[in-house]
Amino acid sequence: MTNGPVLTENAPMPIGPYSQAMRSGNMLFISGQLGIDPTTNEMGNDLTRQTELSLSNLLSIVEAAGGRKGSIVKTTIFLHDMDTFTDLNKVYSSFFEDHRPARSTVQARLPKDALVEIEAVAVLRP
Repeated sequence: MTNGPVLTENAPMPIGPYSQAMRSGNMLFISGQLGIDPTTNEMGNDLTRQTELSLSNLLSIVEAAGGRKGSIVKTTIFLHDMDTFTDLNKVYSSFFEDHRPARSTVQARLPKDALVEIEAVAVLRP
């Protein structure tokens, strides 16, 4: 088990002085992920696509650290407009299916005028 930063090309590279994620013991703290396609570096054109990409980026980082979707225990969602909460929930519930991490959602102005940003905490097997 290696403590320290986690980096994968399957998620967007950091755009500032931070890591995609930091591992500490069996805990993984994943930085907020915008809905950016890591292969094109383009942001999705609507909330649904941005949410799909954000969740996919989170999962790619978790998998790079040796985890899986079920390893995610907490998410924090930053949403540009709380009026789109129902649309977000449709994508989110489809992605997580029966797995239900703890979650907080707040309205915020986001980098690159994104519509959604999601960060997470995961517990990895030792």
